[in-house]
Amino acid sequence: MFDLSFLKLVVLGVLALIIFGPDQLPKIASQAGRALRDLRRLADSARADLQDGLGPEFRDFDLNDLNPRNFVRKHLWDDLDDADDAGSGTRLREAPETLLLAPGESPPYDVEAT
Repeated sequence: MFDLSFLKLVVLGVLALIIFGPDQLPKIASQAGRALRDLRRLADSARADLQDGLGPEFRDFDLNDLNPRNFVRKHLWDDLDDADDAGSGTRLREAPETLLLAPGESPPYDVEAT
């Protein structure tokens, strides 16, 4: 998500030390840690409340499936991998070869495209 290398973290630490000073930095770091811990606890509580509210028929529902990246990976890419692993079983329809048209020539009519 964030591309933070070791060098960037050191630069951010030095900037924080310069801006806040050595006496305020530990207090600010502890406040930031406490805020992150409270935010994580709040998110876990909201997730638990949502799963309790959905009822027993959604017990096996994974809330991470609502993340668009996970949704696409699970429902599209896994299906493609399964089709490739199946071999000659259920294969995806391959794209037709490209036709080169002469200038002024109209493309052929495709019934399946309409």
